[in-house]
Amino acid sequence: MFRGVNPINLDEKGRLAIPTRYRPELKDCCDHQLVLTVGLDKCLMLYPLPEWEDIERKLVKLPSLDKRTKRLQRLLIGHATECEMDGQGRVLISEPLRKFAGLEKRVVLIGQGNKFELWDEEVWNRSRDEWMDEEGLDDLTDLSPELGSLSF
Repeated sequence: MFRGVNPINLDEKGRLAIPTRYRPELKDCCDHQLVLTVGLDKCLMLYPLPEWEDIERKLVKLPSLDKRTKRLQRLLIGHATECEMDGQGRVLISEPLRKFAGLEKRVVLIGQGNKFELWDEEVWNRSRDEWMDEEGLDDLTDLSPELGSLSF
């Protein structure tokens, strides 16, 4: 499980150094083979290859005549880029993906269980603060049954 918030600097070539604490698990689960794609919140999503392949199989099976499904397939599969961690634990983020997410120097890698999200640091901080300040966040009485069963 990938968890935690990790501020990181991209190098001048657009490479991201994966924090050392995640590297052994990424070696074990995917032999350092990863997939980067766009996220719907103007971030990037970084998946171990086997996790991505499961999602891709599900996306491909969706009815492509549905306009929303087709858009989702185009965005997620169309932008999916295979990448491999190098010997120093770095992953090269392509120029189109960096541009999509507005990634320049300071980024944040957010563990999300089976994947990571990659955000521009300023955008992440602003979005996080907005989510925390959203009206109704204190009132958790109107949750879905799945969320209502959580205890934290």
